[in-house]
Amino acid sequence: MTQAASSTIALLQSHSLTGLVQQEIERAILVGEYEPGTKLIEATLAAKMGVSRGPVREAFRMLEEAGLLRNEKNRGMFVRDIPLDEAIEIFDLRAVMDEWVGRTLAARITPAQAKEIKDLVAAMEAAVRGNDTREYHLLNLRFHDRLVEMAGNRKLTAIYRKLIKELSLFRRLNLADGVLLPITAAEHRQIATAIASGKVDAAGRAMREHVMVSKERTIENNRKRVTPAAAA
Repeated sequence: MTQAASSTIALLQSHSLTGLVQQEIERAILVGEYEPGTKLIEATLAAKMGVSRGPVREAFRMLEEAGLLRNEKNRGMFVRDIPLDEAIEIFDLRAVMDEWVGRTLAARITPAQAKEIKDLVAAMEAAVRGNDTREYHLLNLRFHDRLVEMAGNRKLTAIYRKLIKELSLFRRLNLADGVLLPITAAEHRQIATAIASGKVDAAGRAMREHVMVSKERTIENNRKRVTPAAAA
C-alpha cells in the first residue's frame, strides 16, 4: 500500500470516528443526559467512548456550529442554553416551514409514506400508554424529521434540523408532563390523517397550529420555572 493510500484511509477512518462521536454526544444532549449549562470535558468523554481526544475535539467544533454547544474562553465547552426569546423566534420560523411541509406532503404523499407516518403515530400512542416519555420524545423528533425529509427540499431539511436541535431543551420540557402526552399524540394523529387524506389546507393548518401550541406551552413552562426562582 502506498503512503498516499494509507493516509487517505487514515483520514476516512478519522472522519468516520468523528461522526460517530458527534452523533453520540448529540444523542446524549437531545435526550437530556447532558443538561444545558453542563461542562463537557474532552478527556473524560474520550475515555468514556474509548477514543483519542482528537475526534472528541472535532465533534465539539461541529456541535458548536450546530448550535448545541458554546465555547467559553478559558473555561471550556458547555451545553448551550437557548434563551426564551430566541426559542420563540425559532418556533415562529418553524411554524412557517411546517405549514409548507404539511401542504406539500398532502399534495403528493405516497401510500408507503402515509403508512410510515401512521406507524410512527401508532408507536407514539404506544409510548403514551406505557408512560414512556423518553421514547415518546425520540419518536416525536423522528416523526417531524421524516415529514420534512419526505417534503424533499434538502436546504430546508438542513435548516430545520439545526433549528430543532437548538429547541431540544424546550421540547423535552414540554413533554416532561405525562398528562400532555395523549394530547400531543392526538395532534400528531390529526396531522397524519390530514396529510394522508390529501387535504392541503387542513394539513398545513394542522402542522402550523401544532407548532404554535408548542410555543405557548414553552412560554407557560418557562413562566413556571422562572417564577419560583424569582420568588426565592
